[in-house]
Amino acid sequence: MGPRVNSAALAERLESVIGPRATIARGVLDQHGQSESYYRALPPDIVVYPETTQEVVEIVKLCAGANMPIVPFGAGTSLEGNASAVAGGVCIDFARMNKVLTVHDSDMNVVVQPGITRKQLNAELRGTGLFFPIDPGANASIGGMTSTRASGTMAVRYGTMKDNVMALEVVLADGRVIRTARRARKSAAGYDLTRLFVGAEGTLGVITEVALKLHPLPQAISAAVCSFDTLHNAVDTAISIIQAAIPVARVELLDDVMMRGINAYAKLGYREAPTLFFEFHGSESAVAEQAELAETIAAEHGGRGFAWAKAPEDRSRLWHARDNTLYAGLGLRPGARAVITDVCVPISRLAECLTETRRDADEHGFTAPIVGHVGDGNFHMLILVDPARLEEIDGAKALQARMVARAIAMDGTCTGEHGIGLGKIDYLTDELGDAVDVMRSIKTALDPHGLMNPGKIFAGAQK
Repeated sequence: MGPRVNSAALAERLESVIGPRATIARGVLDQHGQSESYYRALPPDIVVYPETTQEVVEIVKLCAGANMPIVPFGAGTSLEGNASAVAGGVCIDFARMNKVLTVHDSDMNVVVQPGITRKQLNAELRGTGLFFPIDPGANASIGGMTSTRASGTMAVRYGTMKDNVMALEVVLADGRVIRTARRARKSAAGYDLTRLFVGAEGTLGVITEVALKLHPLPQAISAAVCSFDTLHNAVDTAISIIQAAIPVARVELLDDVMMRGINAYAKLGYREAPTLFFEFHGSESAVAEQAELAETIAAEHGGRGFAWAKAPEDRSRLWHARDNTLYAGLGLRPGARAVITDVCVPISRLAECLTETRRDADEHGFTAPIVGHVGDGNFHMLILVDPARLEEIDGAKALQARMVARAIAMDGTCTGEHGIGLGKIDYLTDELGDAVDVMRSIKTALDPHGLMNPGKIFAGAQK
């Protein structure tokens, strides 16, 4: 591979393929270097907006010939710098590849382009009786959710992206286009390439189509809120509900700090104590039965005031508050940025991990609200820091390191759903050891020149 071609010269070549949908305008580049994370902006050299798989193929081939890195970009909502252009290069923005290609309602699946967001997809599915349940909170793109193996609030019932992606179309680093599977519900045909690309963060290829499982819209939905005196009691309630085989659709934990934040942000009046948000899906009778059992279990663990939200507008208000915990958390310290991190542990260790992490943050003087998908052992912490004070950022990173070490020691993971990106590279080997070398071998085999989203998952991934 020769030296990198000048970005202006490559931009001219790209314009010959996609016309004015290739740009080097500074404002556009800066926009694509930012994300929801606290990491400094790392803009690309060029941004392109393809409309077809064939255009992506031509872009990838031009980048390969110019030794130019390739960074796929969805909605820009990642939290670990997953789409930052560490080595510059060409950002492929999928905003124009945002269509539903085929709805197979009888098979309960759909084929989409990667730029469509989850809310757009569900809007397109209205009238089919089906929906796509993966809800990471942000209105993320399906391609980004696939690439980071996202999950979110309904994972306890419907699984994560790895459970709901059936097949992919991927453009490899040499321009080849592959399909990783067919739409059959199961297959034993060779290596599971679909799962290889789900969670690869664009480091192995560029996803251009996604086949997704869909689920029937529930006949009835009911939500509830219940507060507790301690984090331990709240987590024990969630675990008991799961172990009782109650098919709860969502069970979310917000600690007292986060409840203070959402009360102020969403103008709510909930008790500022550890709180569980529940949602139940099913038939009218099933939802009533599930809710009654959950309320009984909560009472056994000291739950207070099991408050129902049955009307759609009440549920919408409740989950809107939950989905905006980032902004609610930031409101607790105006002008601050959030060092956002997550871990996931076996649910039997969740209460211990959560309470120790809460104590650690408090002892070190951080305002650090916690929110968790406690049904599957996953929780997030927003560590609020003054971006101008390096000692605070260093302290937040140290707090994050202790949180991750605690989770790994409990046989958990350093990232439940944010991916590795820039922020968790140092922890991957701690968690998986020699398995990381196997990942590197796969990376080298599929991307020998290290052009696919370099600097993510592995340090020094670009040659």
